[in-house]
Amino acid sequence: MAILEEKSGSDANGKVWNLCRMPFWQTGNGSSSSSQRLHATHGQGLQQNVEGSNPQHSTSVSSVAKAILPTRRRLRLDPGSKLYFPYEPGKQVRSAIRIKNTSKSHVAFKFQTTAPKSCFMRPPGGILAPGESLIATVFKFVEHPENNEKHSDQKSKVKFKIMSLKVKEGMDYVPELFDEQRDQVAIEQILRVVFLDAERPCPAMEKLKRQLAEAEAALESRKKPPEDTGPRIVGEGLVIDEWKERRERYLARQQVEGVVDSV
Repeated sequence: MAILEEKSGSDANGKVWNLCRMPFWQTGNGSSSSSQRLHATHGQGLQQNVEGSNPQHSTSVSSVAKAILPTRRRLRLDPGSKLYFPYEPGKQVRSAIRIKNTSKSHVAFKFQTTAPKSCFMRPPGGILAPGESLIATVFKFVEHPENNEKHSDQKSKVKFKIMSLKVKEGMDYVPELFDEQRDQVAIEQILRVVFLDAERPCPAMEKLKRQLAEAEAALESRKKPPEDTGPRIVGEGLVIDEWKERRERYLARQQVEGVVDSV
């Protein structure tokens, strides 16, 4: 029994000693080789990370982030999400929408519609300076309802899309801008068409009438020729300014006085 206990004790001490001999206690080649393996593994991981960060990967990440993050609006629309038209079957009716540039740069805007054969816009696009606004007029032909169904106060399947693009000051508007800089184009809003009963007054109809009247007044003011502040043209191309007119009157008066004196 004593011998067995002694052996077991010695084995236990040996096991304890073996457990205490950890690798990080060792010095010399053992520790250096383990640290080298550690650095090599870490270096390979860094190299894989660097190789994995290729331009295509970063582009995909930026596109995903762009899709997730909310788009900052450049334009303010009034009304914001609907285009109201009076319901008059068989006629061409009008709607209006105010577009204001709320950004700090010049912004180009453009209309698109799902029904280009029956709808058009005036203007279809343009460039707004910071803080500038205008009222666009939208024209639509209202077809006769099928099976005598009444469509007033109901949404139509026709939709309008307003897009925006940041441009430089002094640039002329051309629709091709939105194709050349497609990556920079933002969809401001998709507008749904809503018909209103033309014979029943409502706030939306009253607001539409005011906006249409304002749009017509702005159009008429643009049609008027600019005031001519230059020299007046009289007769067949004869230019007479105030100085020449006074001089001719003075010479005529001198001639009359000279004739009187000679008599």
